Amino acid sequence: MTVNGSRVFVVDDDDSVCRALARLIQSAGYGVETFGSARAFLGRVCTVNTPACAVLDVQLPDLSGLELQRELNAALPVIFVTGHGDIPMTVGAMKAGATDFLSKPVQDADLLRAIGQALERAAQTHAIRCEVDALRRRVDRLTPREREVMELVVEGRLNKQVASELGTAEQTIKIHRGRVMAKMEVASLAELVRIADKIGLGAPAEPPASR
Repeated sequence: MTVNGSRVFVVDDDDSVCRALARLIQSAGYGVETFGSARAFLGRVCTVNTPACAVLDVQLPDLSGLELQRELNAALPVIFVTGHGDIPMTVGAMKAGATDFLSKPVQDADLLRAIGQALERAAQTHAIRCEVDALRRRVDRLTPREREVMELVVEGRLNKQVASELGTAEQTIKIHRGRVMAKMEVASLAELVRIADKIGLGAPAEPPASR
């Protein structure tokens, strides 16, 4: 299954391998870019804003594929395709988050299966990131006082408790709370709490410790 707008990045210092993999990947309907070194790829990956995965050789002229994987720090799924792998290397790569570790010469079907799975994972991650970014933009609409009110409300504070903590009238808090609900585009406190949880804003207040 192809993922619309997805990109596959091939990093291998063998031009013939890059060309062959690019042809195969393009034949499956994916966009593809090739790179001859880890550093060249790192200069590109920071600008990626679409579901993507990387197909990496282990032996590269600057950083190794495994070092490149660490540099990427899970920014996108990684598939290794190498003629120099061994069991410890495979285990290490998989523990570090690689989605697959394939030996050259790789079967076309195996590589395309691995790419499809990696891009599906990338699409899910991308959708979550886009949702969180959109929610944070809503938060940015809030005034500093409205944000304070939101943080206290999602902790479970009542209007009168929020008013007491912020040193203002309960009616004023009700007005701020209404504006928060409107700017955050929610109709209920439950929705507001779910948004706060998704973006890491606020947390339920802990019950007082028993004495």
